[in-house]
Amino acid sequence: MKRLGQAGRLLLAALLLHLSALALLPAAGAEQGETTITIVHVNDVHSRVEQTDENIGYAKLSAFVKRLKAENPNTLLLDAGDTMHGQTIANLERGGSIVRMMNAVGFDAMATGNHDYNYGYERLLELAGEASFPVLAANVYKADGTRLFAPYAVLETGGVRVAVFGLATPETTYKTHPKNVEGLTFADPVAEAGRIVAELEGKADAVIALVHLGLDEASVDTSRKLAEEVPGIDLIVDGHSHTALPEGLEAGGTLIVQAGEYSKYIGVVDLVVGPAGAKAKNARLIPAGETSGIEPDPAVLAVIEEVKAGQEALLSEIVGKTRVDLDGEREHVRTGETNLGNLIADAMLFETGADVALTNGGGIRASIPAGDITKGQVITVLPFGNYIQTKKVTGAQLLAALEHGVSAYPEPLGGFPHVAGLTFKIDPDKPAGERVHDVRVGARPIDPEAVYTLATNDFLAAGGDQYTMLAEPPTTGDFASLEEAVIRYLQAKGEVAPAKEGRIAVEPSGGKTPSSEGTTQQPAGPEQPGQPQPAKEQSAKPRVHIVKKGDTLWAIARKYGTTWQKLAEINKLKNPRLIFPGQRILLP
Repeated sequence: MKRLGQAGRLLLAALLLHLSALALLPAAGAEQGETTITIVHVNDVHSRVEQTDENIGYAKLSAFVKRLKAENPNTLLLDAGDTMHGQTIANLERGGSIVRMMNAVGFDAMATGNHDYNYGYERLLELAGEASFPVLAANVYKADGTRLFAPYAVLETGGVRVAVFGLATPETTYKTHPKNVEGLTFADPVAEAGRIVAELEGKADAVIALVHLGLDEASVDTSRKLAEEVPGIDLIVDGHSHTALPEGLEAGGTLIVQAGEYSKYIGVVDLVVGPAGAKAKNARLIPAGETSGIEPDPAVLAVIEEVKAGQEALLSEIVGKTRVDLDGEREHVRTGETNLGNLIADAMLFETGADVALTNGGGIRASIPAGDITKGQVITVLPFGNYIQTKKVTGAQLLAALEHGVSAYPEPLGGFPHVAGLTFKIDPDKPAGERVHDVRVGARPIDPEAVYTLATNDFLAAGGDQYTMLAEPPTTGDFASLEEAVIRYLQAKGEVAPAKEGRIAVEPSGGKTPSSEGTTQQPAGPEQPGQPQPAKEQSAKPRVHIVKKGDTLWAIARKYGTTWQKLAEINKLKNPRLIFPGQRILLP
């Protein structure tokens, strides 16, 4: 090759100088000396990776990000957690399939959500090792006092240093199975964020908190609290509460953004960095309907198809055996008890240790013939990826749920309840709302005022199928998906032969008053532990009061001219506030 002459060398130097100047120019719309970083964000995807009418999916997300990068190369893609778990495509490989797809899309960082721990934190560590992007959690500590994940990453783009630090919700300790995070400590997010922001002083031009905290008022630790109590954060990218914030939310001078759930939206926000610091603005959400003109990224589609093809062998894995046909026929599970409904409800108790379980017949989509049971068959029965949640409910709320579930009987209803840990009877001659009677939790009549731990699926827990009474109590625990729980139950049992065993019976109430009216009578014989013992009959028959619905010990005492303390003493009541319809209260 000939050497460049003097004129050539001068021309090349001028060209290089020009290209360098172009690289330092601010992004479109920014003032001189400022650089605009485009932040694309998603959260709570829960493995909805394929495109549907409602879900954008990863292939279209990738194409969208590429389009933005063509306009502004300084674009970052962030995930605020609850990504690795949810649908069969994720659960079969315990999150590995999702990491491969995220690598193909080109994520820049991710925070850990509570459901990302659903396979156990050791598995989440493995997944983080397979990821081509940093998985961040500044406030998650191991028993030896060291952090489980990197607290932050400094990403450089357009000559700007953007520090991204992660925070996980302390609710993870009960919003995944406790065994999944055994030995871990989820430190106070606000205190941890304060330390991280101080540590990043001088190391970054902008600071983003990538958090899975949420905005639920029932939560102690929220992104709003973080914004109000920790200065120095330029943008909070949030998840956990599944909140769609079309224009973001400002609190404490910091912009909070969150993009709903299930890849129904893509979040976009501009982070403008200049000599005076950084400022987040122009937050917007792109709904699935507005991405119709974007062709999915064929490279990401190929990874998704490869994953699905590779999972066919996993679906044929045998997980147990049944000696009887398992009945999941639509006309049966929507009108009455079936042995498959019982098995699913039993698996929910096995998974959670709750007092009672309730799931809807509409979620049971197929039968299983006698013989070996494969993972694929279980997933065909339970195809929706619903996960199990626990709630503390009163007996009255549980009764209301049962009444709603049988309200259409004998007509089929998707909300028809399949239960474990309890039995009840339906009187079809009664009007809807008054049909349920003789409800027993274990062997004991249900107490409308007592509190029970209920295991249900997240669809019903949110009020789905019009179970609005179940949406009221706060969630106390998040567990495996329904199909995972059934698979684990079958693997533990080996062989099953569930039956219709009278958990739900159709029987006129006759002379009995329906328990939904709160007047279930106590059975004769010894009282159950923890219930007051009635006084033994004596030659002179003592005065007694039979407790009715709405009675309180104070009101009874007032009626008979005594004190509640005296009644508690005579009747040996350990908890004077707990008295039950049908109970005999001995009077002075």
